[in-house]
Amino acid sequence: MSPRVHLHIEDSHVTMDNGILQVTLSNPDGIVTGIKYNGIDNLLEVLNEEVNRGYWDLVWSETGSTGTTGTSDVIKGASFRVVVEKDEQVEISFTRLWDPSLQGNLVPLNIDKRFIMLRNSPGFYTYAIYDHLKEWPPFNLPQTRIVFKLRKDKFHYMAMADNRQRYMPLPDDRLPERGEPLATPEAVLLVNPVESEFKGEVDDKYQYSCENKDLQVHGWICTDPPVGFWQITPSSEFRSGGPIKQNLTSHVGPVNLAMFLSAHYAGEDLVLKLKPNEPWKKVFGPIFMYLNSMSTDDHASDPFFLWEDAKTQMKIEVESWPYHFPASEDFPSSDQRGCVSGRLLIQDRYSSDEWIPANFAYVGLAPPGELGSWQTECKGYQFWTEADACGCFALNHIRTGDYNLYAWIPGIIGDYRCDVLITITAGCDMNLGDLIFEPPRDGPTMWEIGIPNRSAAEFYIPDPNPKYINKLYVNHPDRFRQYGLWERYADLYPDGDLVYTVGVNDYRKDWFFAQVTRKVDEDTYQGTTWQIKFQLPQVDTIGVYKLRLALATVNASELQVRVNDPEANPPMFTTGVIGHDNTIARHGIHGLYRLYNIEVPGALLLTGDNTIFLTQTSVTGPLQGIMYDYIRFEGPPS
Repeated sequence: MSPRVHLHIEDSHVTMDNGILQVTLSNPDGIVTGIKYNGIDNLLEVLNEEVNRGYWDLVWSETGSTGTTGTSDVIKGASFRVVVEKDEQVEISFTRLWDPSLQGNLVPLNIDKRFIMLRNSPGFYTYAIYDHLKEWPPFNLPQTRIVFKLRKDKFHYMAMADNRQRYMPLPDDRLPERGEPLATPEAVLLVNPVESEFKGEVDDKYQYSCENKDLQVHGWICTDPPVGFWQITPSSEFRSGGPIKQNLTSHVGPVNLAMFLSAHYAGEDLVLKLKPNEPWKKVFGPIFMYLNSMSTDDHASDPFFLWEDAKTQMKIEVESWPYHFPASEDFPSSDQRGCVSGRLLIQDRYSSDEWIPANFAYVGLAPPGELGSWQTECKGYQFWTEADACGCFALNHIRTGDYNLYAWIPGIIGDYRCDVLITITAGCDMNLGDLIFEPPRDGPTMWEIGIPNRSAAEFYIPDPNPKYINKLYVNHPDRFRQYGLWERYADLYPDGDLVYTVGVNDYRKDWFFAQVTRKVDEDTYQGTTWQIKFQLPQVDTIGVYKLRLALATVNASELQVRVNDPEANPPMFTTGVIGHDNTIARHGIHGLYRLYNIEVPGALLLTGDNTIFLTQTSVTGPLQGIMYDYIRFEGPPS
């Protein structure tokens, strides 16, 4: 029989112990100060103060504030209580309550941090309940997360995917005497690292970002003794921004993060903003902090098998969701949730006379909103799945409440939203039948550039400057994660901007992945104008053509569109200044999706040669720009 779970309570610390590991937390703060496992007295960084080892934190600001910054708050409990204490399980709570006397000093939230240890389980769970009462002052919440800082003398190998894992530099290598700062604070060129193998590499935590749908397990490996420290997130229901929202994972420190809410790759559009008289409650987690090890006597064993074991454990946790053991009534069990299924079909008469299955569509339930609003929704819960090759989908374990059903389909432009409000009740099993999506379409396709997949990954991504290499991404599918690729545009187009001729050029080789600014001198930049040249054998001069511009991401840019007259003033169309995604600086390939459907009067077009001019006019720095997802030019309706 495995040992029961013990709880040891002292004046300043509390320890959960199941015979496999011991987890110590400060009392009543609820900061994880120690994790003892497999002969290592503490997996967390003992050189740090106790408050800087394992903690929940948030960033908040007063209502009316702009931007994505604010006051950083490491959440410390004011009271400790035992929720469950039995042989099979311990659950403990660290609570911080708010009252009006704290206005301006603390975020107006009641916060209840929970930690769970189970019998015979090599790890522990944590979750938190954030509760804002209607009568309390509103506020903004740009970020909340969990942070674990591991021992830098032990954990040197990071893994987050089969093809995204490596030995990592030390935090000391980022210090001024060893590292050279680059264009953003997060990016450092390692010029004199402790270990020479890292010399000449760039380190930047954003190079290890990951989409929510793929962010289920990541962590660190210690090779002596062989020990893995893993964060497993079995569900994304409590994360904001939908399945392809990108979040930080692990990075040099060694640091392990669980990002629940962040504005990364989205900007202020994804800051949670409570209104006056708006109540709000949300449960973040539970997530599982999983530990694994191997015998040092088994010399034939590869310590990196710990990654394979962590993936296996992740699948077990996913299949166990929703967990049955959390004691909070705010976390509903499986029988308190509902299910929705159906089939999504596409109707596009210019592609087919028949309905087309929405194969491998992303289908999800999110709080009611406008078309595509799920990308910036951050107050409620979201539930997503991928449809099969026939467009059939099933969403399980949905919390009760009101939702809209949303979808988007790789290879198809636009967003789908079912107009019917869907109310989930406990135990419901709802089949919606066939749902028909009519994607944006007015006329036949005259030409197109790219693939409508909400990403710029199919376009030309250059080799990085040899001075700024991350060795992980050499000959890697994610080559866009290399530092400084925005500077390569001027190298490749020194004397003029990109010109793309339909039917001649290949977007995979000839369409640069980002329309960025051009550096004139040290502090001066200029806008860029890209040209799309195309031929029309005949023109309907009284008809209306349609230019569809799907943008994968934008950062502080204005896109102006002109047809056949590069000097037209005003332009035929302008987006105005849009976007705070900061994707270019953070080595991403998409941010928030935006679709513009632009009418082009036939009178502006010519029989024979035509040119569309795309001008990005904002020029205050090197990191502004646009990544296109897909461009399509349609003829008049026929």
